Amino acid sequence: MNIFKKTIISVLASLFITTSVYADKIKIGTEGAYPPWNSKDASGKLIGFEVELAWTLCRYIGKQCEIVEQDWDGMIPALLMRKFDAIMAGMSITDERLKTINFSQGYADEVAQLAVMKGSDLEGMDTPSGINLSIGGSSVKKALKTIEGALAGKTVCVQTATIHQNFLDSGDVGSVNVRTYKTQDEVNLDLAAGRCDVALAAAVAFTDYADKSGKPVVLVGPTFSGGAFGNGVGVGIRKGGSGAIGERDAQLLKDFNMAINKARKNGDISRIATKWFGFDASM
Repeated sequence: MNIFKKTIISVLASLFITTSVYADKIKIGTEGAYPPWNSKDASGKLIGFEVELAWTLCRYIGKQCEIVEQDWDGMIPALLMRKFDAIMAGMSITDERLKTINFSQGYADEVAQLAVMKGSDLEGMDTPSGINLSIGGSSVKKALKTIEGALAGKTVCVQTATIHQNFLDSGDVGSVNVRTYKTQDEVNLDLAAGRCDVALAAAVAFTDYADKSGKPVVLVGPTFSGGAFGNGVGVGIRKGGSGAIGERDAQLLKDFNMAINKARKNGDISRIATKWFGFDASM
């Protein structure tokens, strides 16, 4: 095959991939198992804060939106394999993830907190109301030491491959007995069943579970942000590479940032967050 024919085939293949993957539709991956960020109703339909927000952002971008379900631990690999174009799955913006993918500006805050069942000896833990790990200082170190002592000998349950697991594995609260689960639903169920002494996740994930299940789940200790917990939740997008597809990824990042700005300015993010969280979690 001569060079001319190879070039023509390469160009046609590139065009086919671009049109078949993107066309006029943005495909967004979400977990569907992290309420109220994203979940499924009784019929199996994807619902939640990010699902509703995704439709709003796509409308501002002027594209059709398709939302697909993806297991959390395969979320970034699936994005890189072009199974979808973007991630909206309660994914916090962290330095570690930024090595692999890009993020839009943040659209919501996800403060983390420990949770126990009512009657636990961890209730009433004496710590500040909030810890920002990016700030540091003696008060933060003192609070982390208090938490380290409280968690000693306890089994802490957490969803795998999350900022919450990263924090527990970081050594900031010493050597912790961590038990990991594929989904947050499994964490909630084992916490309620007594197979976990304490769990760590987004605070709203526990309050949502408590409200819906009626289980006496109690938030304890401070809220966590910054450091291993990242800088808010954003849209994950592939890093723009060379060629038409790379340019499309770079443009998609600009489009989502534009749409988030509009949705924030028009009050859409605040309205949708209040609907699903019960408070304004917009950034």
